[in-house]
Amino acid sequence: MGNSGTFRLYQNPGWGSAIVEAQLAVYGLPYELVAAGGTSDPAAVQEAMRGVNPVLQVPALILPGGELMTETAAMTLYLADMTGSDTLVPGATAPERAAFLRWLVFLVAAVYPSFTYADVPTRFVPADGADAFQAAVIGHRKVMWRVMETEARNGGWFLGSRFSAIDIYLAVMTHWRPGEAWFQTETPKLWAAGTAAASRPEIAPVMARNFG
Repeated sequence: MGNSGTFRLYQNPGWGSAIVEAQLAVYGLPYELVAAGGTSDPAAVQEAMRGVNPVLQVPALILPGGELMTETAAMTLYLADMTGSDTLVPGATAPERAAFLRWLVFLVAAVYPSFTYADVPTRFVPADGADAFQAAVIGHRKVMWRVMETEARNGGWFLGSRFSAIDIYLAVMTHWRPGEAWFQTETPKLWAAGTAAASRPEIAPVMARNFG
């Protein structure tokens, strides 16, 4: 069943759904937000998502035609294709295209999963090893962020003079552990790109709703 041209985004404030919400806002697409469960209770989130997303994760996006989309990178590419816009995703012949795809996949395949492992480490290791496991994962996450910092181009945005969805990812993810102070000190280019993205007029209200 369709939903009259409106996207439905299953979300929790401050979660990865903010990345998709910001993109919908940039494109000016109509959308509604659906609460996905209590942020302090993973079981509540899973119950809220049961029957929506088969892997019980946030975000999930219901397209106007009723189809389900998961995975923020897939949503990023789909929304660019659907709108016919290169505002957030460099076009096929753009010089930044290869770098964009490389780092989009790096964010979702390397950095993003570390939160799955570290946020509730007892899902993966015994309780008596959880603290050490969490510390190790966060330490590796810092290494990955530093790799991105060395690859950030001069010009204000991650790709240089060109704004992209990578900067929206940074706007959201620099609010997460290891924390804003760490990013400001250790990865100033990433912090600057994310801050600039967060201050764009179409994104600022999304950031305010998600992070206060």
